Amino acid sequence: MGATGDKPSKEAGPAPPPGSGKRPAADLTRLVEPGLAGPPELTGLRRTWARLRRLLFGRAYNLFDPRVFQHVSLVAFLAWVGLGSDGLSSSAYGPEEAFLALGDHRYLALILAMATAVTVFVISASYQQIIELFPTGGGGYLVASKLLGPGPGLVAGCALVVDYILTIAISVASGADAIFSFLPPALLPFKLPFACTVVILLITLNLRGVRESVLVLLPVFLGFVVLHVGLILYGLGTHAERLPDVVTGAYSDSVRTAQELGVLGLAALVLRAYSLGAGTYTGIEAVSNGLPILREPRVETGKRTMRLMALSLAFVAGGILVNYLINDVRPRPGMTLNAVLVEGLVQGWGSLGPLVFLLTLLSEAALLFVAAQTGFLGGPRVLASMAVDSWMPHQFAQLSDRLVTKNGVLLMGVAAFVTILGTAGSVRLLVVLYSINVFVTFSLSLLGTSVHWWQERRADPRWRQRLTVSGIGLLLTGTILGIMLVLKFEEGGWVTVLLTSGLIAACLRIRRHYNQVARVLRGVDEILLQIPFPVAAKGIPDADPKKPTAAIFVSGYNGLGVHTLLNIPRLFGEHFQNFTFISVGVVDSHRFKGVREIANLRRTVEADLKRYVELAHRLGVRANYRFAIGTDVLDEAEQLAQEQMKEMPRSVFFTAKLIFPEETPLTRWLHSQTPVLLQRRLQFAGFSMVILPVRVTV
Repeated sequence: MGATGDKPSKEAGPAPPPGSGKRPAADLTRLVEPGLAGPPELTGLRRTWARLRRLLFGRAYNLFDPRVFQHVSLVAFLAWVGLGSDGLSSSAYGPEEAFLALGDHRYLALILAMATAVTVFVISASYQQIIELFPTGGGGYLVASKLLGPGPGLVAGCALVVDYILTIAISVASGADAIFSFLPPALLPFKLPFACTVVILLITLNLRGVRESVLVLLPVFLGFVVLHVGLILYGLGTHAERLPDVVTGAYSDSVRTAQELGVLGLAALVLRAYSLGAGTYTGIEAVSNGLPILREPRVETGKRTMRLMALSLAFVAGGILVNYLINDVRPRPGMTLNAVLVEGLVQGWGSLGPLVFLLTLLSEAALLFVAAQTGFLGGPRVLASMAVDSWMPHQFAQLSDRLVTKNGVLLMGVAAFVTILGTAGSVRLLVVLYSINVFVTFSLSLLGTSVHWWQERRADPRWRQRLTVSGIGLLLTGTILGIMLVLKFEEGGWVTVLLTSGLIAACLRIRRHYNQVARVLRGVDEILLQIPFPVAAKGIPDADPKKPTAAIFVSGYNGLGVHTLLNIPRLFGEHFQNFTFISVGVVDSHRFKGVREIANLRRTVEADLKRYVELAHRLGVRANYRFAIGTDVLDEAEQLAQEQMKEMPRSVFFTAKLIFPEETPLTRWLHSQTPVLLQRRLQFAGFSMVILPVRVTV
């Protein structure tokens, strides 16, 4: 991708059977905004920037190489690293919050550990159903949209976007806290700049590509898993004789607490602790949302990744809770419960003990940085899906030449950067804002699957089993959501609700604007695409390179392109003797699903261009076409312009741009500035380009 040798370019063959008749004139002034653009020959500053970009972000991928989809996708193991780190990192604080909430009723931690493991497996099993139902990607946004409707889908999508931003912010801030807890107090003023620098580094890593960012973080993830699994097994093994007493103590504590507080009081105590540890379950949704970046067969890869995540998360979180209990871990000022636990486990290891203690806690800190990767993988996917449905600006669906949704990566990174600055990197404040939204998405997704299995009860013989799994998951996640809203709302959870509501309002405004413009443009299509043009005239010669040529950038066969074709003779008379139709097939996140999809896009683009050529022949003029497939519209369109000028040096380029009664930041943001940018490039390349304004009243 990006190299001209990979670009298909074609001109029309012999003219089709012609007809006769006068050229119809049209006096319409509304056009469809073309999706075009192009790359020039690099000189000076642009060549320097191209080299710097390649150094930072890597070489562009070739879309037409069948191996590219294999290279950028993730096998189950790497997906577990990239998407499972958020859940595993929560074991650094989730079990601790739950255990501390029990107070003096410590033996109830055994019930809590079992409840945590069961919850992980139930949510995981529910999301394996979602993976089967949505094999091309079934994150909470798509699930709620398809199964419950666009309204619940919008709520789920906005909740996920805010939650992914907070995932990045709290992971980086927590990691910075852990790192600076080992450093001299004099360095504390540098903690906030350090956290911001980490966010910038993660942005750069993710702009290089998904696989590259995961491979860089792989050693950290494996180090955490090996150290924590080893210490949990060691702690359980060295105190195995206490396990019967722990079970007996848990039963006695439950009975005693029920007598003191009543059954409802006991339930309230356990549910409160269970809910405060809910951060443990965040990140499970990321696998179903990240299916498009998984290796084929995606459904099986996704299910294997989900099983790996569930097993590792249930074992680590549950194992830590049980170890707190059997090792009699007590809070100590200036230390986390995990630190107290590890310190106690490695006592008596001689000089190896302090090293293992340091490495274990450092691995926790480092994994928190890795956990931010979940936000960079999941957030842009949600934004891209919402952009396809016009809830978000359409540019969030665009891919870079490294085949990542670069605008989404930048938005998530910048928003997390601002969040860290706004909260001064305070984990205490961020943890209040965090994890509410993920349970909004959990609940809506599982409600959608429950409704689906009920509706399919006559068609699917296994509907009862499937409905039971998703129903139990809905009950668990809905309960956690309700308790968390009550407990966290006044402590600062209202900020999360306010931010999510504001994003929902913005999405509604964006969708309304796009719908208004679409209605206007549909009207243009209905008028122009139904004009009874004459039968193609006979004997139309091929395009003459020596004659003046109107090169028209088009985006699909629509009223815009037809209107442009009809208005050039109206504006310039008989000056242009040839017409060339130019188009760029844009590979965005919606189409980036394999070589077959790229081939389908190529056929569609070429078929639309042939229709333009046929229409030009019906109007009695010479015509040909050329096109390219790529991710960067400007670069591809400019390269096509270069090729056009070499073959037909008397070409003048035409395109169109939507104009509104009042240009606002919203209209400039929601609609491509490609025509203006392309005109600037072509002007400096010595080519002439005319932009036809398109009046749109909305």
